[in-house]
Amino acid sequence: MHQGAESDSLCLMEAAISPLPDDVEALKALLAAALERADEAEARAANALARESAIEAVIAHLKLQIAKLRREQYGPSAERSRRLLEQMELRLEDLEADTSEDDLAAEVAAASTTNVAPFERKRPMRKPFPEHLPRERVVIPAPCSCPACGGSRLSRLGEDVTETLEVIPRSWKVIQTVREKVSCRDCQTISQPPAPFHVVPRGWAGASFLAMLLFEKYGQHQPLNRQAERFAREGVPLSVSTLADQVGAAVFALMPLYRRIEAHILAAERLHGDDTTVPVMAKVKADVARLWVYVRDDRPFAGAAPPAALFHYSRDRRGEHPQAHLASWSGIFQADAYGGYGELYREGRAPGPVREAGCFAHARRKFFELADVAGAARKKSRGERTGMIYPIALEAVRRLDALFDVERTINGKSAADRLAVRKTLSAPLMTELHTWLTAQRAILSRNHDLAKACLYMLRRWDAFTRFLDDGRVCLTNNSAERALRCVPLGRKAWLFCGSDRGGQRAAVLYTLIQTARLNDVDPQAWLADVLARIADHPAARLDELLPWNWAPRIQVAKAA
Repeated sequence: MHQGAESDSLCLMEAAISPLPDDVEALKALLAAALERADEAEARAANALARESAIEAVIAHLKLQIAKLRREQYGPSAERSRRLLEQMELRLEDLEADTSEDDLAAEVAAASTTNVAPFERKRPMRKPFPEHLPRERVVIPAPCSCPACGGSRLSRLGEDVTETLEVIPRSWKVIQTVREKVSCRDCQTISQPPAPFHVVPRGWAGASFLAMLLFEKYGQHQPLNRQAERFAREGVPLSVSTLADQVGAAVFALMPLYRRIEAHILAAERLHGDDTTVPVMAKVKADVARLWVYVRDDRPFAGAAPPAALFHYSRDRRGEHPQAHLASWSGIFQADAYGGYGELYREGRAPGPVREAGCFAHARRKFFELADVAGAARKKSRGERTGMIYPIALEAVRRLDALFDVERTINGKSAADRLAVRKTLSAPLMTELHTWLTAQRAILSRNHDLAKACLYMLRRWDAFTRFLDDGRVCLTNNSAERALRCVPLGRKAWLFCGSDRGGQRAAVLYTLIQTARLNDVDPQAWLADVLARIADHPAARLDELLPWNWAPRIQVAKAA
C-alpha cells in the first residue's frame, strides 16, 4: 500500500511539472498558438526596426537642414563645409533607402499576423508631376458584365487615374493609366480593374526610370544628389529623399535574383576571390571598409556554366568575413596571399577542403616593379629619381612571361587539352623556375626586395603549381580584379558609402550589374525588364530572369 501511494504521488508530481499535454489535438493547438505568438513577435520586431530607421532618417534630414541654414546665415567658412554638406546628403540618402526596405519588411511580417498592424511612416512629400510633361493615356476598359452577378446593365461612375513617371532616354513623360469604374444596376456592385503594378507599393516610378536610377548610381557612379540636379535641369524636380525611397524598395524587390546568383556561384568547383577598400562614413572620419568579390568564370577552360560575380560588404578586413562568405563551399580558390584566407585552406575543414591556387600576376608584379625599364625611362625624362633596375628581376619576368606565352595558346580550350599542354611545356619551365628562385634566394640579403619576391613564390609553391595538376585552374586572378574595377573607378565620384546598410545595398547592385556585364547583357535594359516583370513572374521560374537566361519581354511575346 505504501509503495502504491508513493508511485501515485510521483505520477501526480510529474503531471504537475510537465506543462505539455499528452493529447495530440491539444499539442497541435498549443503549437499553433506558439507559432502565432512567434509571428506576432517577428512583426513587432520588424515594426520597431522600421520605426527606428524612420527616426534616424528624420534626424539626419533635420541635421542637414540646420547645417544648410547655418551656411546660409554665416556664409561658407571653408571648402570643408561644402564637402560636409555633401557627406550629410549621402548619409541621408542611405538612411531613406534603409527606411524604405524596413517598411516593406515590416509589411510582409505583419501580413502573416492578425493582431499586429504594419508600421506606417510619413513618406517624403512629392510634388505633382510638372504640367509640361506629355501625358500618355493607357485606358483599361471596364468589364462588359458585372463580376459579382453577371448582369450586363452597367452604368459609368467615372474613372481613377494613376500617374506613373517613366523615362524614354532623354525624353520624359507621365503615363496616365485610366481605370474605368462601373456600377451594376442589378446588384449595385461597383467594379473596377486593378491599379497598375509599381515596384514600390503605392509608388509612382516606372520600371525604366528605376533601372536608370539604379544603373546611374551603381553602374555609372553618379550619387542621387547629382542625378537629382540633372533631373531638375531637365525640368523634372525630384528630391534626393524621394529618389532614395525608390532605390531601397527596388533593392528589396531584386533580392531574390541576388540570392539565385549567390547560389549559382557557390555551386562552382573553382572561384576567384579578391577585395578592395571602400570608405564608409563614421562619426569623426570615414572608416575603411571592404567590398569582397567572388567570381565564377569557366570560360577559360570552355566550361558551360555562365559567368557571374558575387559581392559582399564588411566593415573591416578580418578573415572571418571570407570564411563566412564561403562557409558552405569547397573547391579551388584563386586569390592573393591574404592571410585571412588561411582558415579556408585548413586540413579537415567542413564541408570540405579548399585548395589554394596562386596568382602569377601578383608574383610577376613584385619582380616587374624592380625591372620596369620603360617606367624608369619615363621618370628619367621627367627629371624624377629612378630606382635601380635589377638583372635578377628582369630574368624573373622573362621566365614568368614564358609561362604566360604558353597559357595564351590554350585559353578557351577544354580542361583536358590545357592540362596536356601544361604537362609538356609548362612543367619543365616551373621546375627550372623553382631551381633558379632557390639559387637566387641563397645569395640575396634576407631583407632585400628581390628576396621577398622570391620567397613570395617559394613559400606558396604548392599553390603556384596547382595549375599543373588541374586544367581548370587559371594562371592569374585577373577575373576577380576585373570585376572589382568598378569600385575604384567610382570612388572619386561617390567618395564613400553613407552607412553599412548602404555598403550592403551597393554589394547587391554591383552583383547584378557586374553579372549582367559578364554575360554581355546591357545592365540597364535588363534591370528595366526585370523590374517590370518580377512581381507577376512565377517564383518557380525565377531563373528565367537571370542575365544568362534573360530574354526581353518583346522576344518572349513573339515566341509565344
